[in-house]
Formats: sequence, C-alpha cells, structure tokens
Amino acid sequence: MARKKKTISGLKITGIADRGKAVGRSAEGQVVFVDAAVPGDEVTALILRKKKSFLQGKTMSVEKQSIHRNQPFCNHFNSCGGCKWQNLDYSIQLQEKEANVKSSIKKIAKEDPEKVLPIMGAAQTRYYRNKMEYSFSSMRWLTEEEIKTEDQIEKSSALGFHAPGSFAKVVDVITCHLQDNYANNIRNSVREYAHENELTFYNPLDHTGLLRNMIIRNTSIGEWMLVMIFGEENPKQQKAMMDFLSKSFDKITSLYFVVNLKKNDTIYDQQTILFKGKDHIVEVLGALKYQIGPKSFFQTNTLQAKNLYDKTLEFAGLKGDETVYDLYTGLGSIALYAADKCKEIVGIEEVKEAIDDAHKNLDFNNITNAKFYAGDVKDVLNESFQAQHGKPDLVITDPPRAGMHKQVIQTLLQLEAPRIVYVSCNPSTQARDIELLSPKYSLIKVQPVDMFPYTHHVESIALLERKN
Repeated sequence: MARKKKTISGLKITGIADRGKAVGRSAEGQVVFVDAAVPGDEVTALILRKKKSFLQGKTMSVEKQSIHRNQPFCNHFNSCGGCKWQNLDYSIQLQEKEANVKSSIKKIAKEDPEKVLPIMGAAQTRYYRNKMEYSFSSMRWLTEEEIKTEDQIEKSSALGFHAPGSFAKVVDVITCHLQDNYANNIRNSVREYAHENELTFYNPLDHTGLLRNMIIRNTSIGEWMLVMIFGEENPKQQKAMMDFLSKSFDKITSLYFVVNLKKNDTIYDQQTILFKGKDHIVEVLGALKYQIGPKSFFQTNTLQAKNLYDKTLEFAGLKGDETVYDLYTGLGSIALYAADKCKEIVGIEEVKEAIDDAHKNLDFNNITNAKFYAGDVKDVLNESFQAQHGKPDLVITDPPRAGMHKQVIQTLLQLEAPRIVYVSCNPSTQARDIELLSPKYSLIKVQPVDMFPYTHHVESIALLERKN
C-alpha cells in the first residue's frame, strides 16, 4: 500500500533557488524547495521527495500572497517555464540574485560576503535576447484548461519551446517577450505556412517529420539570421520553405538551412548551408564589431554584455603594457574587447569553430596584438605555451557552468599572475574555484550582473590578486 504523502501548511517562502524553485523552511526547520511560489508567499506544499538535508515539494495552494507578486505579462507563463520569475517584482529578483552570489561567496568560497558589490540590473527586461531556438513537435503540450475542456483539440502540432520536464511535447508559442517582435512574426508565419502546406512536424519519439528546429538571431544594428533545421530529406519542400522565408521577411540578411538526421538536436557537427544573403551577421559592442555565424557563441543579451565587458576591464585595470591570457575565450569577445588596452592578449578555447570565428573577428577589426589557440585549456596552457608567450600580468577566465578544471587551477597557482578576473555564469562553481585559488590569491571584490531577467541565472565577475 502506497504511503500517503505529507503536506505542509503555512510554509513561508523566504527566497528563490536554482531552476526557478522557491525555498522556505518547515516548522521543524527543514529546508523545503517548491515551485509556483515567490518570496513572501505562505503556501500549502505537498512533499514529493525527502532528502537528507532538504525536502522537495509542490505548491498545492497559496494561502497568503506576497506583496512582491506581479501579474505575469506572458500568456504562456504557466506552460512554458522559460521565464520563471515573471510573477515576482524585478527589484526582488535582483535582491535574491545578489543574495545568491553572497551566499556562495560565504559558504563555498569561505570569504566575506560584503566583498560582493550591488548587482548590476538590466535596463531592458523584455526583448533583450539576440538569439532564440524553437522546436517543432507533432505533440503539442496541452494547457490545464484544454485538458479540462471537452472541446475537440484541432491542432496537435506545435512550434515553440519544450514544456518543463518534457523532451517530446512543445508549448505552441504565439507571443514571446524575449526577442524583438519580428521574431514572433517569423515564427507564427512559419507555423501558418506549415499548416497550409501540410508539412510534417518532427516527432522526437520515432525521429520522423520534416520541420525540426529553427534558430533566429538578430543584432543591435538591425541584422537578422535565420537557420531552419529539417529532420528529413525532402528537397522540394525544403526549397519551398526557404523560398517562402526569403520572400516574406526582407530583414533577414543571412538565411541558412541544415538537414539534421541525427537523434540529437545539436547542429555543431552538421553542415550549415547558406541559402541567401551573407554568411554572418554583425554585432557592435563599443568600438568593436563581431561577425556572428550560425554556430557562433555570443552573449545573448547585447546591452548587458557591454556592461559585463566594461566591468571586466575595470577590474582588470590594464595600463597598456601587459601580457594577458584569456581562458575559455569563446569567439574571443572579451579578448578582442580588451586588445587595445594591453600589449598582447592570448585566448584559448576548446571549440575549434569558435576559434575560427575569433580569427575572423581579429581580421575584421584589424587587431594585431591578439592570438588564439584551439584546444582544451588544461592541455594548451602548458610550459611551452608559457615559454612562448611569457608570464601573464593578468589572467581573464570565463569557463562554462562547471567551472575550471582542477588542472587549470593548479597551473594558475604555479603561474602566479598578479591578477585574475574570473567571469562566471555559475556563482557556485566560481566560489569553489576561488576557494581552491585561496592559497595564493586574495578575493578583492565580486560584481553580480543580471544578464537574464525573470530567470534564476546570474553572471558574476570576481577580482583576485596575488598574495605577497
């Protein structure tokens, strides 16, 4: 006989946590993570899982609403899950994100949380993204209202975002508030064209269907790129779709397609075919111009990216005569941005295609004092590399969410560069690495930056200086 699940009434929500969860404490002092609640709420929660140090639950009802609750502005808020905190006042989001960084610095880095500066909020909280990826699916996610109704559901296909926790079903998105409204026009027109011409939507269970994914990118100077990903070979229908896009959307300056017959969605190992226009779009940050291709990595919030890079250079304190190592350089966005402030900057990145982009942008901006190398940082940053480029006066590192490899940290401890500027998209792993560097480095200050409003994500820049 199944054991009856426990409920907790009057659970006071005190903060936000990873992946859009809210957190509170039971009367017994146990940490409880729930969904669909905001700080200041009092809820009744159904406990789904019991762990050693915390409980995981589901909000059954809100007994008392927080004064910080907002009315979500997106009609897809309850289904999509992409912007988890639309129901929370933006000032409180910033407060919670700053508190998250402080908590990591205190508990993991074992440093003074007062070294964390006030968070840099985003001036633009809607339509801030320059890249969106959409999925086609033959299995549309149904809302609770649709499930309850007895009306017949006409369309079973969808174009939008995967529902939370579902790899197969997709929320049919009509209006998204993350990218310029032109992207909504493109997406909705593509869906209408597909229905009118009876094109098949991808089925992720049996891997059939013509229309699989769609990527839309745009830049601050008005250039647009669209990459249509097909899941089957059908040259006639593919060309008809691409012709439709070409004729219907004159703002698209770079139009690509991909035929992906693999079982996973990534296109980084697939051929991208230019159908019309330039092979790149151009973004501008300060005095720099960046060529962005269909596989390029670039910060998806252009306005905040400039603030992030400006603060990184402020922490770097360059005077013009330094040798700088830029680890996990991507397409060299920070390295190129810093090049005119130092003697030489050397970037390392594991993804070869990103380094190809870095070299293109090097030439595109007529920069002569930057060099880029493809390979795993832990392997490239060896003694011969150091002998070739000399000891760095500054190291900038911007690793993925997992943080730096332990071998890289050991190399940095041996290098003993006077300063390290650590840019991170994960305050927890950043704090872990700061603690590992603490035998030789002092943490001076940390700057949180909100790159993604209405989500739990936060960027963090840390300045470390070598101990005497």
